[in-house]
Amino acid sequence: MDNQVPPKLLTTLSKAADIVRGHDFIQVYSHYDADGVSSAAIIAKTLLRLGKEFRVTLFTTLNDRGIDIIRGCKSECVIITDLGASYISQLDEMPFDVVVLDHHTIISEAKRVCYANPHLYGIDGMTSGCGATMSLLFSVTVDERNWDLVQVAFAGIAGDRQHINGLSGLNTYLLSEGVKRGYIEEMPGSLIPSGDIMTGLYLMTDPYIRGVSGNTDGVAALMKDAGISSGRSYESLDEEEKRKLSSLIAVKLTAQGMQVSSMNEVARNRYRLKGLNIDAEVLSSVLNSCGRAGIGGVGIAAGMGDQKSLAQGEEVTKESAAQIVASMVELDNKGLNQMEHIQWFDTSDSGFTGMLCGIAMQSIGDPDKPTIGLNMSNDPVNLSSRGMWCQLEKGVDLSIAMRESCASVGGSGGGHKIASGGSVPLDKIEQFLKNLDAKIGEQLASSQ
Repeated sequence: MDNQVPPKLLTTLSKAADIVRGHDFIQVYSHYDADGVSSAAIIAKTLLRLGKEFRVTLFTTLNDRGIDIIRGCKSECVIITDLGASYISQLDEMPFDVVVLDHHTIISEAKRVCYANPHLYGIDGMTSGCGATMSLLFSVTVDERNWDLVQVAFAGIAGDRQHINGLSGLNTYLLSEGVKRGYIEEMPGSLIPSGDIMTGLYLMTDPYIRGVSGNTDGVAALMKDAGISSGRSYESLDEEEKRKLSSLIAVKLTAQGMQVSSMNEVARNRYRLKGLNIDAEVLSSVLNSCGRAGIGGVGIAAGMGDQKSLAQGEEVTKESAAQIVASMVELDNKGLNQMEHIQWFDTSDSGFTGMLCGIAMQSIGDPDKPTIGLNMSNDPVNLSSRGMWCQLEKGVDLSIAMRESCASVGGSGGGHKIASGGSVPLDKIEQFLKNLDAKIGEQLASSQ
């Protein structure tokens, strides 16, 4: 491989490939979000091409119960993608071969597990290599002919938003190879949604535009102000029409308090997956929607190239987008609950905790405070947290804050500095929020 991939990582990937080749059946575990489903699809396609038998199981989160499930599996070889970093010591004790392809914050280094994580090689796993990145590198180590799966990896990269400030690290290598081999085309972005503009604006939550997203009258008024008739697509607009509509969107976003840096992130470059004839972010949404709708198998099949599954996933995505924008309008009307250093909301009615958390942080939240989403429909309570780059620069680290605050009330958590998750007992949620607020306050104070 290219010299952009550290030699130690190549050694680990080669060892992982040898381990997998030595088994007839492989159990795969992955996360249920876009990156996790992308990763699982890449591994599944790789194993299929190797002639191996396999089974894939998706987790909403990896906790002690999940570790018990892994421990009790009947396979002699297990691959874990987009999960595992918080449980390496427990996985080390498993009585079978374990390969972990993760990118979350390092808790401990492996003694026996074959563990590939960007952080182990001085590469930031939050920005420069996701679970799908690591899965693709494993796949092409197994067989160079698997480079076509770089298209699926870009759905994972988009899902974990590792492209919003420009690609870096291992993802840059994937782009250069993908472009060179004719699988990927890089294109300039826009504040205007692609495809049918009226539909796109109505369903739009990236960014969420107050008074337009989820509002047919608001969409019609915006289009009228821009002098653009209904039924038009982004691709049909001339440069003047694009400029005017973009400017009107920017004015609305500024009025609702969205940061210029966030608007620049929205207008990020897009990646066309030429072999699949789909945009990376569109495929990412399909895989994410399938995972979260409980039909992860359809998402994995779509990622493996099955057109019927892709079509089914696209329908689920449209339904999901309508539910998300409706939930976001409701959340915007309610507002976020403010504490000294954090802001939070309850998504028990909708369940789109992680999605709404990211949208709220970017589009309507106080940019100085991390946003926490709680789904209290279950016990333990599922948690999502999102920050902004300006918060990280002031010392906020949600990976540490969530891990320690969850643990302080008998739960578990972790992830990245800018986006982390967790779970805590329902009767401890008030104490958890107090502890997290205090922890973020400590982080801010210690960096001054």
